[in-house]
Amino acid sequence: MGARGESSRKISGVKTLLPLLLALLAAPAAAQAPAPRAGAAEPALRLEAGSTTGRQLVAIGRDVSVEGEALSDVAALNGSVDVSGRVDGSVIVLRGDARLAPTARVAGDIYVVGGRIHAARGAQTGGRMVSYPNAPNAWLTLLEGPSIGLGFASRLVLGAKLALVASWALLLLLFFATSGRQLIETAEGVRREPFRSFFVGLTGVVCLVLTALFFTAFARGILGVPFVALIVLLGVVLKLWGTVAVFYALGDWLSRHVFRRRFQPLNAATIGLLVLGAVKFLPWLGVLAWYAVTLIGVGAALSTKLGRREPWFELA
Repeated sequence: MGARGESSRKISGVKTLLPLLLALLAAPAAAQAPAPRAGAAEPALRLEAGSTTGRQLVAIGRDVSVEGEALSDVAALNGSVDVSGRVDGSVIVLRGDARLAPTARVAGDIYVVGGRIHAARGAQTGGRMVSYPNAPNAWLTLLEGPSIGLGFASRLVLGAKLALVASWALLLLLFFATSGRQLIETAEGVRREPFRSFFVGLTGVVCLVLTALFFTAFARGILGVPFVALIVLLGVVLKLWGTVAVFYALGDWLSRHVFRRRFQPLNAATIGLLVLGAVKFLPWLGVLAWYAVTLIGVGAALSTKLGRREPWFELA
């Protein structure tokens, strides 16, 4: 991994900014009942023994099984990761377990939030192993997830989703009125590298949870509260900014390839919002789509520094 691995860890340190936003927005509903796990119902994403891939392996709502050799990172959201082969990158799991067979070799770190790490004797890891199995459900539930155990067609769920779409519309107007150029620059990041943005956002989710848990557990009181509040604020900004950028990126793509014309940025972003707003009402597909939108948006916001294309930290 070398310099690439070190670079990835430095970047991930910057991305400690999202899931407290999830707690802020989802906490009132999420605490009532655990979210359903889709991983058990879906076939696992499997890398067979003897196979090698240089791409990141990412699964939402299902497990990942690595029997061959993964040259990059492996991640699961609402699913577990089983490793009996080799992973040259890191393993990231949200709301699931990481299970290492005796033959497992993981060169990077292993982060598990909402689950446990099960390492058999003989398994080898080259980085840190961090798990927080008892993380509150609200911290693990994205705003768009089925967090309260109600049916998709219940009045409460439908009403909440309509209210959210209306809120996004107001936020869209505000962002384009104040920072339209920077927002379009972030949307360019979404369009050019959506998969990279997704993984950057997923890494940010894990890092933020771990950072918030650290300050909550070890820096309570006067010292911890300002840091946690700062993380929440930054997380909210990244979540909202990045999601609106995804609206524009999607709407602009539709305007070019479906409508065969170029719309004004605000109109294109509105089209993207309407399409994703409609998708939100579809059982499970809407949940997974908005998971992806959130993570891609956060990743693009981090990668472009909110559209400014500047380093997050200047080294003297």
